Amino acid sequence: MDSHKSIQNLSIPELDVDAVRKDFPILQTTIHDKPLIYLDNAASSQKPEFVIKTINNYYSYEHSNVHRGIHHLSQQATQQYEQAREKVANFIGANHSHEIIWTRGTTEAINLVAYSWGQNNLKQGDVIIISTCEHHSNIVPWQLICELTGATLRHLPLDSHDKSFNLNKLAEMLTPNTRMIALTHMSNVLGTITDLSKVVELARHNGSLVLADGAQSVPHIPVNVAELGIDFLAFSGHKMLGPTGIGCLYGREELLEDMPPYQGGGDMIETVTMSQSTWNQLPYKFEAGTPNIAGAIGLGAAVDYLEHLGMESVRAHSHKLNSYAISALSEIDQISIYGPRNPSVRGGVFSFNHADIHPHDLGQVLDSKGVAIRAGHHCAQPLMAELGVGSTARASFYIYNTQSEIDELCAAIKSAGEFFSK
Repeated sequence: MDSHKSIQNLSIPELDVDAVRKDFPILQTTIHDKPLIYLDNAASSQKPEFVIKTINNYYSYEHSNVHRGIHHLSQQATQQYEQAREKVANFIGANHSHEIIWTRGTTEAINLVAYSWGQNNLKQGDVIIISTCEHHSNIVPWQLICELTGATLRHLPLDSHDKSFNLNKLAEMLTPNTRMIALTHMSNVLGTITDLSKVVELARHNGSLVLADGAQSVPHIPVNVAELGIDFLAFSGHKMLGPTGIGCLYGREELLEDMPPYQGGGDMIETVTMSQSTWNQLPYKFEAGTPNIAGAIGLGAAVDYLEHLGMESVRAHSHKLNSYAISALSEIDQISIYGPRNPSVRGGVFSFNHADIHPHDLGQVLDSKGVAIRAGHHCAQPLMAELGVGSTARASFYIYNTQSEIDELCAAIKSAGEFFSK
């Protein structure tokens, strides 16, 4: 589904949120003797029992190293590990499972492209375009590779009105030397969703590649890399119900084939002599050493869970919560909300500030009431500078959150305002 099309009036099954919540053991617990209201999903999501049991079962009864043994356990572990890769490939619409590279997460995936593709393709005079809306993980690797290669890093400014992506400005910035456009698909601060189809259209006319940071988008909206036409997609398992320490890089086959290995060691080699080595086929060329087997299998289980719910339903639930949150938060006079007000062009990430309370103080007060939010610069210091603030409070929603929890959030904010006004 095009994330910019309205999802109103479409026949999409509604999530049974009460049933979903029962699948998450942590949501049955209390914090400070109060029911947990977890609104920090942009940082990391909670895990359903299905994923937890899948990981436990692997470690309890099926653990062995992969690709290296002829015994039953190794064969079984290898099968599950590669089945998880196929699940992820199908989930994001990749043409081949070998276009999926296991990484530790979004950060490592972007670093892999920056170094492997960048050192092989960039030279002085070449240009990389990012935006001021990026997570540090989609800024720093490009800064480093530009220092190594002599390429130039330029940033796409945001619209001054609603801080959406100014794609008209992007068209003006493109030159024959623009080699890569690396943008977040969904902002971890503003919730802004990038119109990747338009970005790809501009890039193709210019001969540029497109990398999308999908850390926030892949868990929340249907993403099909073949339909979008992007060249690279990076995302993390822990934000989409999976375990920490596992993530993925999708890359188009022909690009990955031309890229040299990112690291050296076991499994990424075909032959080794004392004078030279040759590399394994995709995807193993980029997977040196013993991988995070349990993490991959756990991420495969998370994909199973999300597909059972249906990503269209996940997105529809987010749209419903977004609409409610925009209305509810806007009724609090002291609150300033950052990002688009249109729920159809944003994800469930709400950064805001209270006129009278520092975000860290607000976060502490809300925590005392069992409401978990994030406060800080959210690894997006350039964006904070553009917003003219040092930090923000951030509430972010997922499949198990409810409108009543948004009500509790707003009540807690009002209570904090009354406390600090005394």
